[in-house]
Amino acid sequence: MATAIRQDIAGETARMQAVLAAQKASFTAAMPESLAVRIDRIDRAIAMLVDHAEDFAKAVSEDFGHRSREQTLMTDIMPSVSALKHAKKHLASWAKGEKRKPTFPLGLLGAKAEVVYQPKGVVGVVAPWNFPVGMVFVPMAGILAAGNRAMVKPSEFTEHVSALMARLVPDYFDESEMAVFTGDAEVGIAFSKLAFDHMIFTGATSVGRHIMRAAADNLVPVTLELGGKSPTFIGRSANKDLVGQRVALGKMMNAGQICLAPDYLLVAEDQEGDVIDSVTRGAAALYPTLLSNDDYTSVVNTRNYDRLQSYLTDARDKGAEVIEVNPAGEDFASANGHKMPLHIVRNPTDDMKVMQEEIFGPILPVKTYKTIDEAIDYVNANDRPLGLYYFGQDKSEEERVLTRTISGGVTVNDVLFHNAMEDLPFGGVGPSGMGNYHGIDGFRTFSHARAVYRQPKLDVAGLAGFKPPYGKATAKTLAKELKK
Repeated sequence: MATAIRQDIAGETARMQAVLAAQKASFTAAMPESLAVRIDRIDRAIAMLVDHAEDFAKAVSEDFGHRSREQTLMTDIMPSVSALKHAKKHLASWAKGEKRKPTFPLGLLGAKAEVVYQPKGVVGVVAPWNFPVGMVFVPMAGILAAGNRAMVKPSEFTEHVSALMARLVPDYFDESEMAVFTGDAEVGIAFSKLAFDHMIFTGATSVGRHIMRAAADNLVPVTLELGGKSPTFIGRSANKDLVGQRVALGKMMNAGQICLAPDYLLVAEDQEGDVIDSVTRGAAALYPTLLSNDDYTSVVNTRNYDRLQSYLTDARDKGAEVIEVNPAGEDFASANGHKMPLHIVRNPTDDMKVMQEEIFGPILPVKTYKTIDEAIDYVNANDRPLGLYYFGQDKSEEERVLTRTISGGVTVNDVLFHNAMEDLPFGGVGPSGMGNYHGIDGFRTFSHARAVYRQPKLDVAGLAGFKPPYGKATAKTLAKELKK
């Protein structure tokens, strides 16, 4: 059996290498890739998503145990279509070269300089399970707009979506343009070792480290979209009702299985009770029932469900108070599935798993602070997060939080929404990722910025004294430039 599996991996690796070679050859033969061809590919990607939106929604729900049709359409299909349409609309302006100023006085002598954006070639896309369609096709907008080919490895944890994508893509794209490879972690490892011209990975920080090591062997540039513990500052001036509604929505959407979900709250100690009550009310308003509620998503599988339960056990054992937000008093213990209510964790300490690991589920620790600077210092003492949120009406406090912290992105008086802005770059910093995409930033991430300089007919090197034998012209140039 082990020999057969090794042979299967070897065969799949050989197939991936063959497709990569064919895509690279096709890319080179087609240079330069016209805007018309790029737009046609974008149109085909849109058509595939729109034509099969319902199929994708059903496949996602099968993989999760339950996820509503509406959520998949809103969080996977709609953002993908929106990103692709945005790229199509702006492609012509993004693709124009940028004129730059030649070093003085070369411009006066007829020299010209510009930056032109060229496609890199073949981009490898390693996608996660939490938004298995969106995390392929939102970055695909920049990949296709830039004129690249793509090879995709969707997650093995969403088998139905992966199989559907592998079946549909050949109906809309030639294998030399886009190809999908399914399989387990071994296939993913082999995929990450391919000599792409660029690779984008979305997923856990721990896996991101392995991806980067694999890419290093072929010097493949990588964009890493990771995660981390995104803090949510609740200022004393915040509208607490607003906080409860918006934090509950951001934490319970997709059952908290979002890389940008508010991971923990930072609340003034004298307002802790009010904020917890507000979040509890917000959750109950959104989901008055949970087990039979089609709007509420299941935890994706047993492994992740057990992981989340172990976090709660660990928190209780170490002295935290755990509040289960169960508006209808439903019996989750005897339920046949992986749905899980929101759990609010009071008095969390740094030795608890809920404060050490990215939660990625419906668990919300609440830390208290005496001063906002204490909260800022706590965030700065930990890894830089993918997202950071501030609620409050105090502009000076808001400015202090935003200027004294570093994160991938920020939303003020809400959560998640900076990711929904197609014209803002999306990406992490440090352990939460590197590089970014969305809009023009995605186009540039997946393009090579090529410097082009055009020399005038004049003997510039001679006039400047750059040519030996060095003499008066050389001395004059050095004397002019080497001054304070």
